[in-house]
Amino acid sequence: MKQNSETPFAVKRNAVVETLFRILFFVAALASILAVALICIFLFANGVPAMAEIGVFDFLLGTKWAPKNVPPSFGIFPMILGSIYVTAGAIIVGVPVGILTAVFMAKFCPKWLYRFLKPAVDLLAGIPSVVYGFFGLVVLVPMVRGLSDISLIFDGNGNSIFTASLLLGIMILPTIIGISESAIRAVPDSYYEGALALGASHERSVFFAVLPAAKSGILAGVVLGIGRAIGETMAVIMVAGNQARMPAGLFKGVRTLTANIVMEMGYAADLHREALIATAVVLFVFILLINALFSVLKRRSQ
Repeated sequence: MKQNSETPFAVKRNAVVETLFRILFFVAALASILAVALICIFLFANGVPAMAEIGVFDFLLGTKWAPKNVPPSFGIFPMILGSIYVTAGAIIVGVPVGILTAVFMAKFCPKWLYRFLKPAVDLLAGIPSVVYGFFGLVVLVPMVRGLSDISLIFDGNGNSIFTASLLLGIMILPTIIGISESAIRAVPDSYYEGALALGASHERSVFFAVLPAAKSGILAGVVLGIGRAIGETMAVIMVAGNQARMPAGLFKGVRTLTANIVMEMGYAADLHREALIATAVVLFVFILLINALFSVLKRRSQ
């Protein structure tokens, strides 16, 4: 019969160390919850009174943002639409490309090419937002402006919803690709092998057996990509045009909620400042709704 060779002192020491690590992990988890709680308290304590003073419907559905007028106007509906349009465009551009790239990297990519493709995707995730914005300002904006000179489809000076959507679609690619590839690789090989045994081709096995099994993880990547797109600021400021007005078309300028906060917070005061914080509350609620929608879809898929 095997006896425990540890001395009572060693057993007591291990118990103390285990207790200390439990406390450490609990404090770390508590710190995360506390950080979220403090952000919520700050936003709602400063933003909700401003909404009440301006008027909830005047604030959310007002079409004029003119804080320097007498009396001032604080309608953020144009910025809400701007954020929705730009994010929707980024989804249209980035989600199909990201998912298909993840499928290629996980199931079709040769090993020699994967050694170059994977670091390139990781590098995209590490590029700062301002560099993306500079790329959009120097490359995408002149490109769209040039297309408007030779085509009746394109219009405007290049600073538009279309350009911002294209740039954000590129920016969310590494998030979607990385999480989707991990989800696809996590699917057991038996799914793929079972589809092959039933007579399916390699492509049909991947798209009709493996991909549906990885749906939950892919959806998580898409939601995180949407969160980055709707919360992006610097790159959007540099290419979207930043007109605080109702969106007039796909190739016209627009201002998003994040851009509105960053551009005016530096000199805002009194009600103007509180209205910008209330704008952050609306943006925060958007993120909460996206996460709640993801939870519902995930529950339904399970």
